[in-house]
Amino acid sequence: MFSEESETVVSQGRLRVATRAVIVLLLLLCGPARADYSEHPKAVAFMTEMARKHDMNLQVLKDIFRSAERSERVLELIQRPAEKRLEWSGYRPIFLSDERIDAGVAFWNEHQETLEQAQQRYGVPPWIIVSIIGVETFYGRISGGFSAISALSTLAFDYPKRAKFFRSELEQFLLLLDENKFDYRTLEGSYAAAFGMPQFISSSYRSYAVDFDEDGERDLWNSVPDVIGSVANYFHRHGWKKDQAVVEITDYKDSVKSLVRDSPKPVHSSAEMNAAGIYPKRKGSGRYTLLKLQAEKGAEYWIAHHNFYVITRYNHSNLYAMAVHQLSQEIKSRK
Repeated sequence: MFSEESETVVSQGRLRVATRAVIVLLLLLCGPARADYSEHPKAVAFMTEMARKHDMNLQVLKDIFRSAERSERVLELIQRPAEKRLEWSGYRPIFLSDERIDAGVAFWNEHQETLEQAQQRYGVPPWIIVSIIGVETFYGRISGGFSAISALSTLAFDYPKRAKFFRSELEQFLLLLDENKFDYRTLEGSYAAAFGMPQFISSSYRSYAVDFDEDGERDLWNSVPDVIGSVANYFHRHGWKKDQAVVEITDYKDSVKSLVRDSPKPVHSSAEMNAAGIYPKRKGSGRYTLLKLQAEKGAEYWIAHHNFYVITRYNHSNLYAMAVHQLSQEIKSRK
C-alpha cells in the first residue's frame, strides 16, 4: 500500500514523464531547429530565382546559404543606428576626436600622391576622401566583423521592414562573389553588410569600386589606392561639384524656421533664402536647404549646399554628412 505522500510523488513523476513525452513529440513534429538558411522557405525561393535569373548553380547556392546563420545581434543593431538614436550634440563627439583627426592627417601624409591623383581625375578634394574613410572605419581599424552572408541573409529573410532592399543587396552580393571569386566563408563586413575600408554595400561595390592601382582587381580591403579612387569615383558619380561649398551656418534662427527641412535635398532658391533674411556667402549651385541640428548649446541652423546632399548619398543622414564635413575641415586645418 502507498501512503498519500507516496501517491503524490508517483503522480508528479508520471506528470514529468508525460511532459517530456509531449516535448519530444512536438520536436519530432516540428523537425530539427533550422541552423542555417539552406532550407529556409524564403531563402529556397530566392535561390530558385537566382538560378533562373542568373543561371547560377542551385547546389552551389545551397552550399553558400548553408554557411549563413541568423544573427540576433544584426537584427538588434539595424533597428537602432546612431543616426536615429542621437542628436547632433551626442553624435558629433564620436567622430570629431583628436585621435581621429590626427589619424586622418597621418593617412593624408602617407597617401598624398594617390589622393592628389584621385582629385585630378574625379574632382573630389583629399580632405573629403580622407574624412569619409575616417568616419566609416577609422582608417581600417573598425570594419565590422560580421559574416557578410549571415548578415545579409538575416536581413533579407528575417527583417520584414527592409527585406526588399536587403534581398536586392543579397542578389548583388552573390553577383559580386561570382565576378570577383571572393570567399563567402571568410568575407566580413558591418552588421548591414558593408565592406572594406570605405564600407561599400554590394551594389555600390559593383557600381563604383575602381581598380585605381591597376593591378587587375578592385580590392577595398587591402589596396589603399583602390579605396581612395573608389570613394572619389562614388562622389564624382553622384554629382560632386568641384570647388563648391558644402554647408555654412546662419544666425537667423527666428526667421528661418519655416524653411527648415529634414531632407538634405536643396530646393530653396536664392530669392527664397534672401526673403527670409538669409544670404549664403559660399559659392554654390544656387539651390539650398535649411537644416536644424540640436547642439550642446541649443539649436543650430545650417545652409546646406548641393555638395552636402552628395555626402548624404553615401549615408542618408544629415548627422553623418555634417560629421564628414566637420571632420574634413579639422583634418584640412591641422594638415
